[in-house]
Amino acid sequence: MSDPRHKLILLPPNRVWRTYPGGATLDRLAGVAEPRDSSMAEDWIGSVTSSTIPGREHLREGVSQVIVGGERRDLRELVEADPDYFLGAAHVARYGTAPMLLVKFLDSAVRLHFQVHPSRDFARRFLNSPLGKTEAYHVLGVREGVTEPYAYLGFQHPPTPAQLKEWIETQDVAALERCFEKIPVQPGDTLLIPGGFPHALGEGVFMIEIQEPTDFAVRYEFERAGYVLPEAARFMGRGIDFGLSMIDFTAYPRAVIDRNHRCEPTRIRSLGAHSWQDQLIGPANTPCFRVHKTHLREAVTKAEGGFYIGIVTEGACTATVGGETFQLKRYDKFFCPAGLGGVHFEPQGNAAILECLPPL
Repeated sequence: MSDPRHKLILLPPNRVWRTYPGGATLDRLAGVAEPRDSSMAEDWIGSVTSSTIPGREHLREGVSQVIVGGERRDLRELVEADPDYFLGAAHVARYGTAPMLLVKFLDSAVRLHFQVHPSRDFARRFLNSPLGKTEAYHVLGVREGVTEPYAYLGFQHPPTPAQLKEWIETQDVAALERCFEKIPVQPGDTLLIPGGFPHALGEGVFMIEIQEPTDFAVRYEFERAGYVLPEAARFMGRGIDFGLSMIDFTAYPRAVIDRNHRCEPTRIRSLGAHSWQDQLIGPANTPCFRVHKTHLREAVTKAEGGFYIGIVTEGACTATVGGETFQLKRYDKFFCPAGLGGVHFEPQGNAAILECLPPL
């Protein structure tokens, strides 16, 4: 095989089975003749993380097969063979060969299960893991017919642990839902969901999810769209009391959610007379990952000082590096290794690229 260095890495679809239906939007992006919802509701982007759905671990779902130099390669194998080039020497010195980042397209046909993910502190104490699962949503679109897109985020009306345990055991979904108020979302919104926050994404939302690279989840609603979670997929193979111990029972009024968890863009650098880069999520929001957005109105050559996953979210552009030029349309994805250096982007009209980066 050819040398994978000094090349942009293209990220074809990497669909992953989930416990809820969706994915018709992802079918359309892939050019499927008859797009439909199924259990393949997510696309894991530039991933070296394996899915851990009970009963499917043997399938090695989640790890990206990528295109570099016209050849199909395994991203995990590439990174492990040359981590300093792909991740950067400073990153490797601090974190080893873990990218510390997982990015997904998520396309929900229904409201997702009520669930919670561990914080880093909880994961260190009880899961023998340095990482929890803090995550963020960057909303891209909403399905036709969904007039009030939303997410549930944190309890606005928290129950007691005893009440919540009873409602989970009896699957009183109406009572569970009354713990929340709907947080309105629209395309362009970015929300941060810390570990420990109970939450659920509303139906019909197409988004990019940025998270710590684990698949930890406690789901305390057991059935969605006719699929009943097996016992092992409810409380991570443990009991209900373990699941309850992960949950933050603090009351978070909507005003607090809007102030502290709705991430507004902050301009961090000019890239030309009419082009610029915003920070959507930075170290002040979370130590777990970073998210930038580049707005292109002219030709720009830029590097990020480390590796990143790029997703074209508006318009189209070309990307030139290493003697190769790639045409990137809306929702195309690429991995830019730390050692690649600057990439030359030329938009066709206006374009925007979301850049997902590891923690500093």
